[in-house]
Amino acid sequence: MSTVALMWEARAAAGRGNELLEWARSQVLAYEPVRREVFRAPQDRVLVVTWWETDEGIAAELPELPEPAADLITRAVHRWRFESVEVATGGSF
Repeated sequence: MSTVALMWEARAAAGRGNELLEWARSQVLAYEPVRREVFRAPQDRVLVVTWWETDEGIAAELPELPEPAADLITRAVHRWRFESVEVATGGSF
């Protein structure tokens, strides 16, 4: 079993940051992740991170947030996937 984090980031159209934030918070996924956090940043950016437990690792089929309406964002959504790795103790990377 491994933990996979999906990151979704979008930048709102001018003056629509709160609307994008509410849109992201209201999205319902096909099933619930282990954890979900929503962040805001300067320039009306919104970041959503979801954590999943899976036997398939980073290649797992997982529900992701969709693209918002084109007029709500300034560019295509950025998406990243990360898989948790064991950290060595007492040493450097």
